[in-house]
Amino acid sequence: MPVTLDITGKTRVFGVISDPIAHVRAPAVYNPVFEARGIDAVLIPVHVTPEDLPAAVAGFKAQRSLYGLCVTVPHKVALMQLCDEVGEQGRLVGAVNAVRFTDDRRMVGENFDGQGFVAGMRAEGFEVTGKSVLQLGAGGAGMAIAYALAASGVSRLVIANRTRAKAEELAANVSAAYPSVPVEAGEPDPSGFDIAVNATSLGLAEGDALPLDPGKLAPKTVLAEIVMIPETTALISAALDRGCRVHYGRHMLDKQIDLMGDFIGATS
Repeated sequence: MPVTLDITGKTRVFGVISDPIAHVRAPAVYNPVFEARGIDAVLIPVHVTPEDLPAAVAGFKAQRSLYGLCVTVPHKVALMQLCDEVGEQGRLVGAVNAVRFTDDRRMVGENFDGQGFVAGMRAEGFEVTGKSVLQLGAGGAGMAIAYALAASGVSRLVIANRTRAKAEELAANVSAAYPSVPVEAGEPDPSGFDIAVNATSLGLAEGDALPLDPGKLAPKTVLAEIVMIPETTALISAALDRGCRVHYGRHMLDKQIDLMGDFIGATS
């Protein structure tokens, strides 16, 4: 059903900033929520190139009807550096994916990638606190997830990455931020872990290599994906064949949208 927005001079404006912009989902996600909840707001796509970002931010701060932004590639790192204030996860990860504007037009940023993953797990009945976790991948999403898992009090976190030095660096940084949680770099062997998380992009393309040997998955291990398309990746299929419970990538985005919406003031 098409969304019909009654935009007036009182309508609160939110945006999603990206380059390119045609692929972004945020307007199609948030605007039906506004209509369903009777919220006088609209979320629009905002196409800004990296070289124009500083000028765009100055313009955003001058637009008092603009309340907040969702932030996507390639602006997450650069926009963080332009924020007046950054939340804990954003500072740790070094990037933001949501910003809100205060009444005095200060720009406050935060990162919800990892928090969205943990919230998605919990919403589907998979608690992470007190669990041993093998994480595959130490890239952008992997960084955010590792910090969020440690913040949630996992009992042990092992990070495996194709480039071991990157896993070692992330493990050291997460351990420094959350010294009560044992964090180390290791091999992609899920034996003995409560949860195994694929935080890589492997699975997006047909024929991708599996990030771990599914023959080493025990039925008690929960296999969690962050890849959303296809929904049932080759790794998910292999885990199901082993009798594992599985967690799909879409839940990370679903909960991240909720958290980001609350943060920028778009869903209330």
